[in-house]
Amino acid sequence: MKAMLSLRAGGPETLELKELPDPQPGAGEVLLAVKACGVNYPDLLIIEDRYQFKPPRPFAPGGEVAGVIEGVGPEVGTWKCGDRVIGSVIAGGMAEKLVVAADQCIAMPASMPFDEASALVLTYGTSIYALKDRAKLKAGETLLVLGAAGGVGVSAVELGKAYGARVIAAVSSEEKLAFAKQHGADDGVVYPTGPFDRAAAKALADIFKKACGENGVDVIYDPVGGDYSEAALRAIAWEGRFLVVGFPAGIARLPLNLTLLKSCQVVGVFWGAFSRRDPKANAANIVELMQLYAKGAIKPIVSEHYPLAKAGEAIAKLGLRKAMGKIVVTME
Repeated sequence: MKAMLSLRAGGPETLELKELPDPQPGAGEVLLAVKACGVNYPDLLIIEDRYQFKPPRPFAPGGEVAGVIEGVGPEVGTWKCGDRVIGSVIAGGMAEKLVVAADQCIAMPASMPFDEASALVLTYGTSIYALKDRAKLKAGETLLVLGAAGGVGVSAVELGKAYGARVIAAVSSEEKLAFAKQHGADDGVVYPTGPFDRAAAKALADIFKKACGENGVDVIYDPVGGDYSEAALRAIAWEGRFLVVGFPAGIARLPLNLTLLKSCQVVGVFWGAFSRRDPKANAANIVELMQLYAKGAIKPIVSEHYPLAKAGEAIAKLGLRKAMGKIVVTME
């Protein structure tokens, strides 16, 4: 089989396409013929040795795959060869074949294409955990989504609308704003690119305050970080909830006096750890996502497809923060 491997720590240009023996499933595992692998920001972090988990090298990045089971190990009673599934791993997805724990597989709806399936679980799983479990978002509340045109951002926009919130999209271009509105945002704001000095940071906060209104925003979904976080926090409502999702713009330093003045919460969102610590709750969320998908309330937006041989380019494109929706690597 072919796999795009990280042989040393570094950026996407360090990845190399190699031929490897086919893996074999062990007890409680299945062998998946991978059809598509979603590209996510952790894929960039993991090859640079900046992620929470550091798999031994060589490894293929990619934690979100969709494919067909073609081998079943001992002690697997749930799956059989030919089943179409979504698989979740820490790494290994950018390869033609992959061994996945049977309990980390999810049945694909018959109508769901492989590329959409590989773009659903991590992004929408993160967003449903953030909005439903961590923020307790209610119908009628206002939700501000930073990075709203990215894969995880647009999933939060769609879920926010599905839960009855007024959704404000914050993005870096008019093109991205049009994209976010096309997928459900009620309103939006285009913010400048950083980094920001003190005057520019104040101007950015004023942009968010104007967009969110006099009473502020109930829930802030922040997968961006950096200087954007504090500026957004300054627009939060009394007893609002600020969701910490990611840091592609850098790890923010939030002045805690703001949380006191607004009596608000700063809430961490680590979906990967949640899915392992509470698999039953995560499974219930996945069932809800599949129901929302079947009703058309959510739909993974795959904007670009890359072949396996160009998987490094796919990760690099994501790292530039220019992608709208999800990027997917396909094996065929």
